[in-house]
Amino acid sequence: MKNDRIKIATLQVKVSPDKEKNLQELERILDREELQGADMALLPEMFNCPYKTTEFPLYAEEEQGETWRLCSRLARSRGIYLSAGSIPERDSAGNIYNTAYVFDRQGRQIAKHRKAHLFDISVSGGQHFKESDTLKAGDGVTVFHTEFCKMGLCICYDFRFPELARLMSLEGARVILVPAAFNMTTGPAHWETMFRQRAVDNQVFTVGTAPARDAEGCYVSWGHSIVADPWGNVVMEMDEKEGIRITELDLRKVERVRGELPLLAHRRTDLYEVRRRGASGRSED
Repeated sequence: MKNDRIKIATLQVKVSPDKEKNLQELERILDREELQGADMALLPEMFNCPYKTTEFPLYAEEEQGETWRLCSRLARSRGIYLSAGSIPERDSAGNIYNTAYVFDRQGRQIAKHRKAHLFDISVSGGQHFKESDTLKAGDGVTVFHTEFCKMGLCICYDFRFPELARLMSLEGARVILVPAAFNMTTGPAHWETMFRQRAVDNQVFTVGTAPARDAEGCYVSWGHSIVADPWGNVVMEMDEKEGIRITELDLRKVERVRGELPLLAHRRTDLYEVRRRGASGRSED
């Protein structure tokens, strides 16, 4: 029987420069009483290391490395889905990616997304950052199956690009997960607006999971992990501090909103369309 409700646990954690400390803290958090009964736990972008370009190669692991193995084990032992934020991943050629993994209740990897849009920005009087100094861009659109529904997965800056969210929704996503780390320039300006607008555009639940704010860190996160529903309502938003929040999503709302305001059905595909392209650049029908 289809399960129309899912309880998600948002883990807004503070990130330490000590990888082992971050991993130990994750294990401790997943043992907390308030997480019992949650179906899925969510972590933020770069949850196991500082968000600093020069540091990414130092913390990078190959797939099935230390962090991957711990997350797989924790998902299996706790019997939950684990959207394991993102970590620096090194491939066999030595390229470094900002990579998100998702594990099912048996600890099996069911999704992997490499950040496709690298955060290279320079805001006058504000934030300057250049991920491409050390990271390589991914080239995938990521949608995966769960017992509840299909979900989409992307990372932070990816979500600014409406085409990617639209592709995930067209491929069946009812929930889009976004591990992210907006900063003190972009967070106040765009964080809530973006999650609400992507939810409205695609009539999905959008879920952003951010690190807690550390004013002494090399990169200061806005925090404010968030859930928006298919009507664009904010149903959960945290402040900047460390914390855990459980939110139940009623997935029937996706179909209800799409039935009442059929935006996706009313698209003029005779005039325009958004299509996925393969790595070769050819359109995929």
